[in-house]
Amino acid sequence: MYESFHFQWLALPWLPMAIMGTAVAFIIGFQNNATYNRLWEARKIYGAIVNSSRTWGMMVKTFITNKQAQQPLSDNELKAVHGRLIYRHIAWLTALRHQLRQPREWETMSKNYNIEYKKFFTVSEHETSLENDITFYLSAADTKYILSKQNRAVHIINLQAEDLKELLNRGLIDNFRHIELQRVLSDLYEHQGKCERIKNFPYPRQYATLNLYFVWLFVIFLPYGMIPEFEKLGHYMTWLTIPFCVLVSWIFRTMDKIGESSENPFQAGPNDIPITALSRTIEIDLREILDEMNLPKPIEAKNGILM
Repeated sequence: MYESFHFQWLALPWLPMAIMGTAVAFIIGFQNNATYNRLWEARKIYGAIVNSSRTWGMMVKTFITNKQAQQPLSDNELKAVHGRLIYRHIAWLTALRHQLRQPREWETMSKNYNIEYKKFFTVSEHETSLENDITFYLSAADTKYILSKQNRAVHIINLQAEDLKELLNRGLIDNFRHIELQRVLSDLYEHQGKCERIKNFPYPRQYATLNLYFVWLFVIFLPYGMIPEFEKLGHYMTWLTIPFCVLVSWIFRTMDKIGESSENPFQAGPNDIPITALSRTIEIDLREILDEMNLPKPIEAKNGILM
């Protein structure tokens, strides 16, 4: 319209566009920094879960002995106690990842562009139920008890604490080692609470929504400011407004999408924390502590996406 019909009034001064673009860039930078911090904090929390889990396995095997037992157990019975506590911890990992994969209203995996992308990966927590996944690691009584609760992961740790108290009463753990094992359980509670804080409290909607509006406002007005700038280079150079507007708009919109993809690090998206793979790694480590040979295989990436 500007070039063919000579609608000169379509051209706007570049200065307002530059000021608007600078403001939008600051807002996008703030969003990306904030959402990346959520993502990185979630990864650090799961790194701490890995460390605490290995510590739990080591302590269970070395702290629970017949040294002060009122009625010493046989080697097989002692191994069964170790296995019960370690397998119950794997059940806690399973319950936690199932809870963290449950969708929330503000998460973005239900949007059309993410639904289309889901054909490239699978989320095991959405394919199988917690009951099917957890039965292998718990007794029938424990499974029935846990499935009757709302926050299953919390009550698995409660079962661990009750079990430790019973072992203390039987003299299979001394007071000092009992306190140390309880401290690890306390750490696991803390890790779970941190995960739930990120999962249940979204990136503030006022920032995310206004950011989207400001980006589109800038994209709409951008060509009107570019036209007179390219005209300074020559009469027919105004046509360069089209490709350069597309390029600049794509950059700003992509930066906005990058921030959105990091908002919810537990929503089962391709850029989220691979808690399923991390849980499998912990399971392998713990079952090796029990000297088991028939171990599950590590989870591999599918189409370059590790869940």
